[in-house]
Amino acid sequence: MTYKAPVRDLSFVLHDVLQVETYGNQLPDADLSRDLIDQIIEEGGKFAEEVIAPINRPGDLEGCHIDGDVVTTPKGWKEAYHQMVEAGWPSLGFSTEFGGQGMPSVVSSAVGQFTAAASAAFSMYPGLTSGAFHGIEASASDEIKQKYLPKMASGEWTGTMNLTEPQCGTDLGMVRTKAVKNDDGSYSITGQKIWISAGEHDFADNIIHTVLARVEGAVPGIKGLSLFVVPKFLVNEDGSLGERNGVSCAGLEHKMGIHGNATCVMAYENAKGWLIGEEGRGMNNMFVVMNEARLGTGLQGLAIGDAAYQAAVEFANDRLQGRSLTGPKNPDGPADPIMVHPDVRRMLLEAKAFVEGGRAFILWTALQADLQKAADEAVATKAKDYMGLITPVLKAYLTDKGFHVASLAMQVHGGSGYTEHFPASQYLRDARITMIYEGTNGIQALDLVGRKLPANGGRAIMSWFADIDAFVSENGDAEAIKPFVEGLADAKKKLQEATMWLMQNGMANPDNAAAASTDYLHIFGLTAYAFLWAQMAKAAQAKIAAGDADPYYANKLMTGRYFVERILPDAGAHLKKLKSGAEVLMQMPAEAF
Repeated sequence: MTYKAPVRDLSFVLHDVLQVETYGNQLPDADLSRDLIDQIIEEGGKFAEEVIAPINRPGDLEGCHIDGDVVTTPKGWKEAYHQMVEAGWPSLGFSTEFGGQGMPSVVSSAVGQFTAAASAAFSMYPGLTSGAFHGIEASASDEIKQKYLPKMASGEWTGTMNLTEPQCGTDLGMVRTKAVKNDDGSYSITGQKIWISAGEHDFADNIIHTVLARVEGAVPGIKGLSLFVVPKFLVNEDGSLGERNGVSCAGLEHKMGIHGNATCVMAYENAKGWLIGEEGRGMNNMFVVMNEARLGTGLQGLAIGDAAYQAAVEFANDRLQGRSLTGPKNPDGPADPIMVHPDVRRMLLEAKAFVEGGRAFILWTALQADLQKAADEAVATKAKDYMGLITPVLKAYLTDKGFHVASLAMQVHGGSGYTEHFPASQYLRDARITMIYEGTNGIQALDLVGRKLPANGGRAIMSWFADIDAFVSENGDAEAIKPFVEGLADAKKKLQEATMWLMQNGMANPDNAAAASTDYLHIFGLTAYAFLWAQMAKAAQAKIAAGDADPYYANKLMTGRYFVERILPDAGAHLKKLKSGAEVLMQMPAEAF
């Protein structure tokens, strides 16, 4: 299977659907010219296809190795990373103040989709660096920023986030790693962290860890946590590397997937660290890192689904089995390709609809991330509201559907997909973790219902409903896209009904809100997809009406029709389940399970 970066599709979303060039006045520091954007995504696609994709399968088979505390990545991975650094790809989305290229998120996330699809495990090394970079940039002192960020921006140094410990994952109030303040203003960090992606490797000269720890004497729970920057090697005043810090990899996890990424147990023994921000503000500062990681995880899950879908299409066109029910389509061969069978097409169209809708959802959300920095205060506030509201939906829904697509792709492969001779197995294994890390999808649903939905009196969801209503009103008479507009209006109505049910029943019994949360998130995800598919249908139909005969646009409308007719109706089932409340979940005694 040869991965092909979907440059054409992303170009359509960026230029014809989102019309990103029109936001140049809101983002005065960003170059949103069409020529530059096209050049970036074309070259990014080539790099993913030619450099990253070829090492994906061998890296999965070989995995990472540890000798003492030295971790070696699969053969060819270090060289591919150095090519990435030399080409400037890690610096694409970082601020120019620290040596980055300053491209907006809507562009860097397009390239990120190519990288993650070409190799999810490989993409995590620069991905974790990005999260650590932005966490330091948002909260650290100028001295810390100047010391670490330029070489992180270039990719010379990489970064991590260290939260989880053996006794706590989601409940970070139980963190035991301690920090003792030194006379020179630094802190001595001691403790153990687990499941640290890219915690140790051979890509870079230094690894900059962001570590959650409790300062000696701090209050118990979340409010007693602080965030620290802890480098693998101490950095001298002149920027050169000094002695090895008291941090090491104590072991590698043996995992179901993402074998090419070093998932480490990290041991901190009086390691020198420096406070990021203020004591006791660790979780607030870490959320900058975590929110970026959640968006990146949603992107990763969807991108793996894209690669799996491409492999399934290739297999369906090549594999000969049975005859078409309407007569042979390959009369000179022993059988027809399985692409002729309706149920195979059902699986492929479902995958295609989720992948293409998800690409647009990612880019729309990335645009909101950019607009948070808009000069217009109203625009910036609205974008911040949307980012808070949408982040848990995008993370959970896209990873759920990315795994679903990978599962469909394996089913298309049949028995061949269950073997390691074909790529379907790796995609399914790699995709599964995306539903778990950076906050399980159940936690994302609770965050959506319990925190994000009621924030600011529900201002974000009301604004989003208003945007949908405006689109429906504006396009209600457009006969050519009527099914899309009606489908969107119906989905929004169901989401609004679900929201009202939560308001009426969640306050009286919090278990009702928790029991409804996953179904609510899925209605939300379906509505978001419906909104993006309606916008894509409008843009594609406009091209057709203008005389553009490119079959791409007709195919886009056909894929969208599948979504509206065969996927979007699931919103009704989720609504019905949501309204059943918590009773059936909570009445059974624990010993009866």
